Amino acid sequence: MLEIEVKVKVENLQPIRDQLLALGAQVERERTLEDDTFYDFRPPALLRKKHALRLRTVQKKAFLTFKGTPQKSRKFKIREEHETEVKNIKQTKRILKALGLGPVFRFAKHRTVLKKGRLKICLDETPIGLFIEFEGERENIARLAKRLQIPKARWVKKDYVHLIKNSEEKALKE
Repeated sequence: MLEIEVKVKVENLQPIRDQLLALGAQVERERTLEDDTFYDFRPPALLRKKHALRLRTVQKKAFLTFKGTPQKSRKFKIREEHETEVKNIKQTKRILKALGLGPVFRFAKHRTVLKKGRLKICLDETPIGLFIEFEGERENIARLAKRLQIPKARWVKKDYVHLIKNSEEKALKE
């Protein structure tokens, strides 16, 4: 599957949520804690290829996700993505370890998920601030962002791992 998304950093999620609901978006999942752990080899072969392997827990469920190399795009983050639910997280971690993979980065966020047509909209509370994440077809993302009066200049195509690491590096320099 091809994942197409952008993020937008905001000061307050509630007005955006209200606007989305007024535009016909439906709440698919209320505010829930997501815990993401990224795995790689030593030395980091996946990172070198700009791939990612994530194990995400959401309540009592867990999902293993592979993300491929980002494609070239000026405004959108576009990459191959394959995800499956895992029934036994302990065994999954043992399998990853047996393959030579270990945890290399972990963070948690609270996420509310809305849907508008085929567009998925996530309202995220992360360690580095509040974000809206739009995922779907480019035209649908652009159309909804325009209706919300979010200019393309505010779009962020980096993933949370890079944003968090950059934030930590800036904090160390200050």
